[in-house]
Amino acid sequence: MNDSLPPCPECSGAYAYEMGALLVCPECGHEWSPSEGSTAGAADKVIRDSVGNVLADGDTVTVVKTLKVKGSPTGIKAGTKVRNIRLVDGVDGHDIDCKVDGFGAMQLKSGVVKKA
Repeated sequence: MNDSLPPCPECSGAYAYEMGALLVCPECGHEWSPSEGSTAGAADKVIRDSVGNVLADGDTVTVVKTLKVKGSPTGIKAGTKVRNIRLVDGVDGHDIDCKVDGFGAMQLKSGVVKKA
């Protein structure tokens, strides 16, 4: 084992080895490029709500402004609670995947919700 190789960013395993241009962890199977820092990946994943609170999977959020929904005459009103959100890499800034009561599954932008 080479002591100069960094530990795995996923499981912190010390047995990483080189395979071509990538580093591989035999404990969890994670592959990463040696040039990418372990902190850079974690910093990109932080999603914040409209007031700056960090959101996580499973959180409950409240919609802060009335949203128009295509095909619905009323839309989602401000103050609607959305439970059990999932954070995703969505399209066009929609980074929350959730089910809204009365509307079904949809994606929301983190800028229109507040952590409850």
